[in-house]
Amino acid sequence: MRLNSALPTLLVVFSCLTFQAQHAAAAENVQYLKTKAQPGDGILSLMRRYLLEQHSCNFEQFYKLNNLKKNAPLLVGKDYTLPIALYSFDGRTIRSSVGISDFNKALSIQHYNEKMVEAGICPESFKTSKVLWVPHHLLHCPDSDMVVTAPPASAVVPTLADPELSGGPRMFPIFGKDHAYVPLESSKLKGRVYYLIAGHGGPDPGAMTTRSGKKICEDEYAYDVTLRLCKKLVAHGATAYVITRDENDGIRSAELLPCDTDETVWGGAAIPYGQKERLGQRTDIVNTLFEKHKAQGVSNQVLVEIHVDSRSHGRRTDVYFYHHSTSDSGKTLAENMQQTLKVKYNQVRKGEEYSGTVSARDLFTLREAKPTGVYIELANIKNYGDQQRIVLPSNRQLLAEWLFEGLTK
Repeated sequence: MRLNSALPTLLVVFSCLTFQAQHAAAAENVQYLKTKAQPGDGILSLMRRYLLEQHSCNFEQFYKLNNLKKNAPLLVGKDYTLPIALYSFDGRTIRSSVGISDFNKALSIQHYNEKMVEAGICPESFKTSKVLWVPHHLLHCPDSDMVVTAPPASAVVPTLADPELSGGPRMFPIFGKDHAYVPLESSKLKGRVYYLIAGHGGPDPGAMTTRSGKKICEDEYAYDVTLRLCKKLVAHGATAYVITRDENDGIRSAELLPCDTDETVWGGAAIPYGQKERLGQRTDIVNTLFEKHKAQGVSNQVLVEIHVDSRSHGRRTDVYFYHHSTSDSGKTLAENMQQTLKVKYNQVRKGEEYSGTVSARDLFTLREAKPTGVYIELANIKNYGDQQRIVLPSNRQLLAEWLFEGLTK
């Protein structure tokens, strides 16, 4: 089966832009658009690029067309078939070209094609190329098939929800059995949204070293401080999302936290192996949630990413902060947190100057995520003195409390 004679000219253009067509179901006698996965692409970001992410049926069709499991990682450079059918434009009307009678659907198809051209995704107007792009949901999905959160609706239901919407006791299993109940101490943060990313996770443990003959990993300590910070936020009425998460590891009281690889992301998807894919996955989730809350009228949204650094064994470092060079609000946030820690350090470590810095850095999540962002390094994991700051659970709690105070000034 081949595309009819109206298509060859367009196929030359497609080859220049790495787009191709593939056979669809014989009953429809159409082909589908193909594109290559780019660095950092996950299924969600790919679907968003083509304005397909708001309909769960588009995800289902994508999985079917590509013979993929739900939330599977994408391979950079590999061709994937999109749920966008290619129809020959007969030069008269969209309805006659597609074989539909619904004027509103035809208008939606026209608007979709115009948006794709405006975004630089489609190389030229359908009136010139004589080919219409028809997304799957416009012809095959009910109007009620809308999703507003990430990832697709079929994913695992998250365990941490907005406390104002939960309708039940303030129980958050992600914090662990002994910390799951979080009473509401105040509502001072009501209407604020926080996205918390503990660095690395899954197949990437981050920085590693040994202590007392046992291996310790960056992601475990960054995660424990992240959970403690999140608990403080929701205790004061904030909506807070733990983006990288481990359903088995709540807030822990041990000094030597075992390294594991079972972390996932918000929604239950596995963390991919590639670094760009990992960063893209979590940033996509944050951006989708950001847009949801923005549509609800929420203006105060903040991203916090927490790491543990790795330098030479003899190098001491105090907690330090990064912001993106283009974000004035990120710089202000980082400076507020730094100043708070400076005061706290002077109280508990008198006579020793606090040397934590604030600087700009072009890090992926700071650059690509839509909320105001701050990136935090807690310690040098290889320095024995710095290790005290993260291995002692009382110190992890103090870190969370001080970061909370600076974050919510």
